[in-house]
Amino acid sequence: MSELTAMKKNKEHIIHQIEPGSIAEELELTPGDVLVSINGQDVEDIFDYHYLINEEYLEILIRKPGGEEWELEIEKEYEDDLGIVFETGLMDEYRSCRNKCMFCFIDQLPKGMRDTLYFKDDDSRLSFLQGNYVTLTNMSDKDIERIIRYHLSPINISFHTMNRELRCRMLNNRFAGAALDKVEQFYRAGITMNGQIVLCKGINDGEELDHSIEQLTKYLPQLQSLSVVPVGLTDHREGLYPLEPFTREDAIEVLRQLHAWQKRLYEKHGTHFVHAGDEWYLLAEQDIPEEESYDGYLQLENGVGMVRLLHEELKNELARHAGDTRRRRVTIATGALAAPILEKEAEQIRKKYPNVELQILSIKNDFFGHRITVAGLLTGGDLKNQLAGQELGEALLLTEHMMKSGERIFLDDMTVEELSRALQVPIIIVESDGKALLEAVVGDI
Repeated sequence: MSELTAMKKNKEHIIHQIEPGSIAEELELTPGDVLVSINGQDVEDIFDYHYLINEEYLEILIRKPGGEEWELEIEKEYEDDLGIVFETGLMDEYRSCRNKCMFCFIDQLPKGMRDTLYFKDDDSRLSFLQGNYVTLTNMSDKDIERIIRYHLSPINISFHTMNRELRCRMLNNRFAGAALDKVEQFYRAGITMNGQIVLCKGINDGEELDHSIEQLTKYLPQLQSLSVVPVGLTDHREGLYPLEPFTREDAIEVLRQLHAWQKRLYEKHGTHFVHAGDEWYLLAEQDIPEEESYDGYLQLENGVGMVRLLHEELKNELARHAGDTRRRRVTIATGALAAPILEKEAEQIRKKYPNVELQILSIKNDFFGHRITVAGLLTGGDLKNQLAGQELGEALLLTEHMMKSGERIFLDDMTVEELSRALQVPIIIVESDGKALLEAVVGDI
């Protein structure tokens, strides 16, 4: 059975792991046990599970691998977790996307990659669990009713445009315009939302973008933020809609437009609301905004404010240390977009640790194409080919965003260990915060 088939297969609620020190461990539950019901109710998926276990008194029915059933009574604090990890994160099959978006990144992947990379999810449950953005086109009335009844928040929504006819064309789904009616239901129910617009040149930019922002401000404050990010275009767009990349001049105009909206909305609502992805500033060669412009970093995972947050975290961490004369030489390999930013951050480190040699190397994305410049889409193969023969020092530092979630493997299935052996250098995978970066560069502090 392939990884993708296993991921999509609807299974019983089989326990995969018990967290140490948890209620489940005290009850002597073990991997392989099956959760049958909670308080006499069947559990459809992770929505039901998290809602039902919130209570202070629970009766749960467990079936052991041999068929024996245990009825367990639990008294706990309200909202305390049981410490159970299930074999499937959703406790249900994953829902695939019904759209055929003109800008879909998965449609731009080369052939021959692992199956799971080609699976398009549009599952509202992943919006709450992992922060995924959903188009609402795959959401049933039952889904909406449960979200409102359980008061689940926030839900992250891919709007792209508020022009309903245009949204149908962009998503290649005749129901995509009508799906926006669901936003009104969430708004009336007080469900917190975040939104995004993937901007496509000549499609939903300019006046269309102004219209979309204006319409979406009607959902404040329940819609607490809106990000605008540029479409990513690979070299593998055969047979797809002929989208064009944004230029520096385009980025300057987009930022002018968004900054005008920020000023207007902050004066009226006390929030900047609409935020430009970091990529716009780097493409426009403009300074990243100050921290207060990001309203608490509501869209970090969407590439909004990551550069500013890293700078502030590193600055604050360096302020805690006197620095010293230790000697160390390391290399950071990153995408073309982040390389100049990290070079500026390296200057902060060198002031405190003058004998630490930090080399920043920009890696071209040969795998997806040179228009893809973010570090998170670099492959092990490109790193291997472009770093071979270079003096990398004591260690090679790579961001965690290059890894498959929870694993030490790149998008092209090369492992960190394989790359380390090929380059003959230890590799440190660095978490995306200033403290982790400083420790990886200078060693123990």
